[in-house]
Amino acid sequence: MNKLTSNIFSVIGFVATAFLLFTSYTDRVENQNAQANEEDKTTLKSEYNLPQVVKSIPLAKIPSFAGEEMPINIDTKERLDRELTVNSYWHSSTLLNIKNAKKYFPIIERILAENGVPDDFKYLAVAESSLRNVTSGAGARGFWQFRTLAAKEMGLEVNSEVDERYHLEKSTEAAANYLKKLKERFGSWTNAAAAYNVGPTNYSKSLRDQGHDSFYDLNLNPETNRYVFRLIAIKEIMKDPSAFGFYIEPEDEYDSIEDVYEVEVNESVPNWGEFARKYGISYRLLKYYNPWLKDDKLTVKKNIYFIKIPKQ
Repeated sequence: MNKLTSNIFSVIGFVATAFLLFTSYTDRVENQNAQANEEDKTTLKSEYNLPQVVKSIPLAKIPSFAGEEMPINIDTKERLDRELTVNSYWHSSTLLNIKNAKKYFPIIERILAENGVPDDFKYLAVAESSLRNVTSGAGARGFWQFRTLAAKEMGLEVNSEVDERYHLEKSTEAAANYLKKLKERFGSWTNAAAAYNVGPTNYSKSLRDQGHDSFYDLNLNPETNRYVFRLIAIKEIMKDPSAFGFYIEPEDEYDSIEDVYEVEVNESVPNWGEFARKYGISYRLLKYYNPWLKDDKLTVKKNIYFIKIPKQ
């Protein structure tokens, strides 16, 4: 065997050995990856074994709003089922609404009763704002979502220093009076609720154009089509939270905001920070109890204001 032939065989032997080693290594890696994948699947199964039961919500009775029964047909059943399902399984929002209700409903219930408005309209404030002083994209503000012009028409003060849409008692009083006007105009509390959402001019036009006198017979914009059904769903859940799986221990409930006294203010306040310190509270707490104070000062012309101060 000459030298060249010997070298060729040596190369062939080296390549064969390398191939066998590579094949063996590849098999081991594939086996390890397969084993890892199986372990990952087991881990994923364990991590995502969700301890929940998601059920459809049965329509156990004929629902009502403000003492007016919802007519039962294929359309209304599906629309209510949607709102019951959405709000039942929208856990964080619904839980916070229940907590806020413990805090604010006593005040709202009292004012609605004093004005002869059905108690169910407290759920309208939940639907409008989740019982928070929020601002909509259209500029509506407060628990009851009044726009500036409507707020002023209902007697609320709105300017650069004061915005009574954020005053719980005064805005609730205004909402109650507005709802009574809508009830008188449209003949039922259900119609009043729908008109509150879409506006009385638009609602009147829909009644006229479609030839009906009930919300349940109208085809409106998507939001208003859902609105009364959403109120009914919120009512059903919030009046019996545990029936829908919501449990709040007494120590987890939000505290009442009624343990306060009021200070009469009949002259300008140059700085609310100084005012707060005078009464032994922080600026933050002053605004927490009086969110309708927009600025850091108040110019008093003829009105008298009452500032809530938490009792120490």
